[in-house]
Amino acid sequence: MKKLIAGVAAALMLAGCGGGGGGKADGDLTADKIELRFTWWGSDARHQRTQQVIDLWQKSHPNITIKGEFKEWNGYWDSLATTVAANDAPDVIQMDELYLASYAERGALLDLGTAGKNLSTTDFDANALATGAIDGKQYGLPTGVTTYSLVANTDLLAKYNVAVPDDSKWTWDDLKRIGGELSKASNGEVTGVQSWGFDIGGVNIWARQNGASLYSPDGKVAIPADVLAKYWQYLLDLSKQGIAPSASVSVERAGAGLDQSGTATNKSVFGTWWNSQLTSLAKASGQNLKLLKIPGESTATSPGAYYKPSMFWSISSRSKHPAEAAAFVNFLANTQEAADVLLTDRGIPANTKIRTALTGKLTGTDKAAAEFLDSVKVGEAPRVTPNGASDVEAILKRHTEEVLFERKTPQAAAESFIKELQAGIDAA
Repeated sequence: MKKLIAGVAAALMLAGCGGGGGGKADGDLTADKIELRFTWWGSDARHQRTQQVIDLWQKSHPNITIKGEFKEWNGYWDSLATTVAANDAPDVIQMDELYLASYAERGALLDLGTAGKNLSTTDFDANALATGAIDGKQYGLPTGVTTYSLVANTDLLAKYNVAVPDDSKWTWDDLKRIGGELSKASNGEVTGVQSWGFDIGGVNIWARQNGASLYSPDGKVAIPADVLAKYWQYLLDLSKQGIAPSASVSVERAGAGLDQSGTATNKSVFGTWWNSQLTSLAKASGQNLKLLKIPGESTATSPGAYYKPSMFWSISSRSKHPAEAAAFVNFLANTQEAADVLLTDRGIPANTKIRTALTGKLTGTDKAAAEFLDSVKVGEAPRVTPNGASDVEAILKRHTEEVLFERKTPQAAAESFIKELQAGIDAA
């Protein structure tokens, strides 16, 4: 990951020397024959769906050829960094939140606010749009959004005679208490709670509920060390009290993927997940799972819940055809025709009109995930990950392991995490 970040940074330093910033995208589409390059990462299924949407677009725009360039996650970012450095970036870019600021702040991405009539954001919630905005400029249009949740195995709750908690008012202490009851009732067969602390969502939630934030508006690390220390102390307590698995089991599961998690293997009753992961978890588990709102919201200083973008559509600031690129993004994001093909492949649609129409066509856990998203009261979006902080989750994972194995106290880990993350931002 560090090699990847360094490559991106070097490429953007070179790209920054190229000047530019793109022309205004607003305007009529050309009648000339042109080619737009469109890049994305993902599975074979995503490639197939995306190509179907490209074919649909080209039926009504025969003069505009869309050339698809798709790769796996790691190879994708190496390739994008290289093309940006060479001033040869694709016109339309599938972008991730971790890297949005890194590219936008070096002038590599078009401000979508300049797209005018070629790209509408009317049907996007303001909090969803804010996930792709930096300093008032829209550099990414979210393809889909998700929100943090507690996934509960209701079959295991029934097995151990524990009621499904009332998620409209439960607290983190309630989760600890109920988790302890489940671990005790099962005689060690399961743990009440699955360990977490390996993704930044949990930190964001904890900070926001305590009236803080991970980053300040100007992109500095802002979370107080004592707030972060209490977060890690809570996780350590769960592990030491047998409410969550031991440190070694937790770390092993965290590195093994979704299908080896405590939730997927039915070894933990409660687990923190993004709501959009419900279908994959249910398929792996083979049991009945239910999405619950995160604890602590009813007593929090400020709402912890927020929209996390699954990914974005972005446009290169050096595109020779910004109007046409914007129109293609508009097709991807705003038309039912495209939505009927893409479905939830890139997340539950951030476009509220599309999401409403799509929800009626969904069934089972897909429908439950979409309905849950609309049931959660979210606060303002967190500040976009700053340039230089793209490896925040690698830093977080390392410090969580230090705490769980008791190689560092929660307070020492908090101070070390903040210092290391800020150093990366300062060096960018």
